[in-house]
Amino acid sequence: MPREIINVQAGQAGNQVGESFWRMVLAEHGLDSEGHYVGDDPLQIARVGVFFTEVSHSGTANKYVPRSVQIDLEDGVCERIRSGPLGGLFRPDTFVTGNSGAGNNWAKGFYTEGAELMENILELVRKQTEDTDALQGFQVLHSLGGGTGAGLGSLMLSKFREEYPDRMLSTYSILPSPKVSETVVEPYNALLSLNQLVENSDLTLCIDNEALYEVTQRTLKVNQPSFDDLNNVVAQVMCGVSTSLRFPGQLNGDLRKLAMNLIPFPRLHFLMPSYAPFYNPNSKAYVRWSVKDLTTALFERANLLVACDPRYGRYLTAATIFRGTVASQEAEQAVQDLQRKNSSQFVEWVPDNVSVSLCSVPPVGQQQSATCLGNSTAVQELFKRNHTQFAAMYKRRAFLHWYTGEGMDSMEFSEAESNVQDLIAEYQQYQEATVDEEEDVEYEQQDIAVEYEQSAEEAEYDEPVEEEFQQ
Repeated sequence: MPREIINVQAGQAGNQVGESFWRMVLAEHGLDSEGHYVGDDPLQIARVGVFFTEVSHSGTANKYVPRSVQIDLEDGVCERIRSGPLGGLFRPDTFVTGNSGAGNNWAKGFYTEGAELMENILELVRKQTEDTDALQGFQVLHSLGGGTGAGLGSLMLSKFREEYPDRMLSTYSILPSPKVSETVVEPYNALLSLNQLVENSDLTLCIDNEALYEVTQRTLKVNQPSFDDLNNVVAQVMCGVSTSLRFPGQLNGDLRKLAMNLIPFPRLHFLMPSYAPFYNPNSKAYVRWSVKDLTTALFERANLLVACDPRYGRYLTAATIFRGTVASQEAEQAVQDLQRKNSSQFVEWVPDNVSVSLCSVPPVGQQQSATCLGNSTAVQELFKRNHTQFAAMYKRRAFLHWYTGEGMDSMEFSEAESNVQDLIAEYQQYQEATVDEEEDVEYEQQDIAVEYEQSAEEAEYDEPVEEEFQQ
């Protein structure tokens, strides 16, 4: 019985990343662009139910329909998907679009335009959940810089948390880049969204365009990368994360297992994804990757999908997912060696903090690959960068009238700011924490408790004596 995941893609970025993801998933499961099976390996179709619903009609081949909802506050991107090569794949009623657009305004997505579509979205998602046997959870694809992905995406997460409190909520969130800026009000939208993600998401995979540009230009040698090139890189990671659900393997993992092993404290669930191997297609014939090479590459900055340097933080936990013919002993040994050599980059108060999953089916066109999700304190760099930009604008109350005009209170900005500052402080606290400190505190507490008990006992003995004297 498959543990199903419902895909929800919101806004322009979410829908474009989603399109690349579905193309890749179709190829891995041997399905054509209409959803008909054309593969030759029974493993491809064995657990296809994780992302697809099987529809059978008499006289025609079975069709596999994605379990997905496509949402946007303007219909341009959804219309492009409908009229594109994947137009015949999705159910027509799973597209939810508005007319006016969010205009990069978080408040429009969260309070006004987006809130009007919320009932339709929840009804669609409810229908999708009723078709599942054992729903694992949701994956939400959105960007935090715009209006629909950030505002409506945040609203959806809070509603999903209310409606399905016991299901996993994972998000692929595209954060504003340090240098590549799409809109001026990105810092506002991103910080308001982060405030919601801290409370409502179980796993948030942080991605940003600048890191994707670096991977495509430096490593894949694409001179002028298009959004399709960037989205394919994200799709590779997304397929890697869900691979244990979709294919058999020696050491399986799923969303819940990932969260269990990756999130030591509920608020610290912002993960840095990385992938290996990235290489120039022209040099593919000359390169051979061993398991050790893959493992080393996963923890290098060049392979991260987010623009922050893991050397400036420490890994609380990490999860590695290997695909292809990889021996479990070899993978575990490679991870252990890496941890031993770079012990200063891993916190010592979580002893075995890198988990390993293995899947025997490699990606299309590759022999082996690996995906890593790292929970590192270095991710605070993203939040600090965003907060600095936010504070500069908020200090002068620039652009605020656009948000208050949609019914927002300026206090929400202050609350979001303080929540993100608390998050940064928490990451910093656990980065600096050591085993010895905690032990000292524990022993001190025990000593205090013992002293308190002794003094209480003495007090008991003293009381009757005082009474005698009084008599």
